[in-house]
Amino acid sequence: MTGTIVANKTKTWDPKEIQRDAKDTGKHESLYALPIASILGLAAGGIFYLYLNDPGLARIIWYATLILCGAPIVYKTVRKMVAGKYAVDIIATLAIVTAILMDESFAGVIIVLMQSSGEALEKYGLSRASIDLRKLLDSRPKLAHRKINSTIVDISAEDAQVGDLLLVKPGELIPVDGVIVSGESDTDDSSITGEARLVHRSTGESIMSGTVNVSYPVEMKATRTSKDSQYSRIVELVRKAQEDRAPIVRIADKYGIWLIPVTLILAFAGWLYTGNATTILAVFVVATPCPLILATPIALMGGLSKAAKKGIIVKGGSAVEQLGKAEIAIFDKTGTITTGEPQIDRIIPIGKYSSEELLRIAGSIEQLSTHPIAKRIASAAKEKLGALPLPEEFREYPGRGVTARVDGKEIAIGNYSFCREFLLSGRDEIIGELEGKAVMYSCIAVDHSLSGVIAFSDRLRPGVPDLIPYLRKQGIRDIMMLTGDNRNNAESISSRAGIKDYRHDLKPEDKLKIIEGEKKRGRTVLMVGDGINDAPALAMANVGIAMGARGADISAETAHVILTMDDVTKVGDAVHIGKRTLRIAIQSIAFGILMSVAFMIIAAAGYIVPSEGAVIQEAIDAVSIFNSMRASL
Repeated sequence: MTGTIVANKTKTWDPKEIQRDAKDTGKHESLYALPIASILGLAAGGIFYLYLNDPGLARIIWYATLILCGAPIVYKTVRKMVAGKYAVDIIATLAIVTAILMDESFAGVIIVLMQSSGEALEKYGLSRASIDLRKLLDSRPKLAHRKINSTIVDISAEDAQVGDLLLVKPGELIPVDGVIVSGESDTDDSSITGEARLVHRSTGESIMSGTVNVSYPVEMKATRTSKDSQYSRIVELVRKAQEDRAPIVRIADKYGIWLIPVTLILAFAGWLYTGNATTILAVFVVATPCPLILATPIALMGGLSKAAKKGIIVKGGSAVEQLGKAEIAIFDKTGTITTGEPQIDRIIPIGKYSSEELLRIAGSIEQLSTHPIAKRIASAAKEKLGALPLPEEFREYPGRGVTARVDGKEIAIGNYSFCREFLLSGRDEIIGELEGKAVMYSCIAVDHSLSGVIAFSDRLRPGVPDLIPYLRKQGIRDIMMLTGDNRNNAESISSRAGIKDYRHDLKPEDKLKIIEGEKKRGRTVLMVGDGINDAPALAMANVGIAMGARGADISAETAHVILTMDDVTKVGDAVHIGKRTLRIAIQSIAFGILMSVAFMIIAAAGYIVPSEGAVIQEAIDAVSIFNSMRASL
């Protein structure tokens, strides 16, 4: 065999990515530089004012600090205003500009410190603005085996062309979409469909890129290139979800934006009443929304801390906020509501053998099979019955079943069409019933007679029936289950879970459309999932929660919240923490606004000078911050 071997490449960085990362790093450094410089300037001036008895030099240091550190804040606010974005930061900017014009450097530096510190805290608490697609891209099929006459050449999956004849070995990813032209095997399609069951594929059937060839080698003909295949479509869906994600409005801006006109009116009225221009600055200083800028991020970060203690990783304050606002919870079925691993549901005897005897027979034979379902049968039999006899004359038929002799009896186990080849008698009514309900099953034939059926089911995760009513008590109005499974299975699982609204036979893009529809209705959407097929939906939702303990890396990467423990009931804890944190943040905001308005009126009447206003504002800040700290308890 000749050819070029293409191994998995070490991650390389695109120059544009390096520049972008450097740019982002620079932004973070400059953001933290302002509060640090403000503290140093305030402290240096304080030393000269209090200990070195040099008020003149102290004012020069404070004034320089005010200009140098205040200018970036003013510039950024003006740019936002030009772009039509108005926020409570405008009040702080007015206070900074007025302090510069009136040479009230001490009060101005206090405002700069509070404003820059609030922004730094908020930035620290917020999740990254873009979704990292690197893990998804790294997980895409990389290698393909092109067959040219009798030679196999290893090529990059990206180089595979439509019409190429490709060999796919057991355990490998299907490199591109195509059709099997030779051989048969089982494929694990869970990365695309979300369903954990294996699907038998034979000659003439289509297979999708990103799925896994489990059992035997097959030859396939490529029908799409790598960039047009199903896995690449999921990558693009995630990218589109990232681009379409609406920006989040800060709580402070939502509740405090009306403070701007009130401040301007009171400042103007105070100037007319007192005839003193410093009254304007006094009003601005007292009005500076530090409780909104500081207390809110502190509350949100307190929520982050509390969530982390419970094994819930929340990617920033905005995700906590969205948890608190969530109105509808949407769950993926397989791997989220259910365990995602088919288990023996029941053994149905047909004839003289009991269910225990049938389990012993099946477990004995399946010990030698490599099929995942066979391994589960053997494991269940050993757990219940102990040591099992080894079969004789074992033979496996790929994707169909196995035959052997156990205790002198001729046994065949597999799908019904396989077992029928060995049957002389036996009732098949039960087979029709199971197939009508789309239940996964294996037949057991003993001495050419249909003797039993093993039915499988995907079991609910522990705690799901209690989780659903708990979420409703927390204020989640509607709960929905989405699945790529058939209607019968979806209906059965949703009924046992206590979820009335369910959608079935869905592809990843269908889930995306459902979430988009709910968001267009103005609802805050919470999505819970675990597989690669859930990644687009997790990215599009207002807040996506990934089952990170066993879920796909890309789901954890695109989600806003990750459950580090394999426990879906943690979703209830996450929602509770989010709603409690939001409630505390709003309390701090309400207190800050009310106190600011009250002292603005006093300042407008001429009873508060700017330096006193700065001290009063700090007292309001302290109370608001202490209240916000309760979120971490």
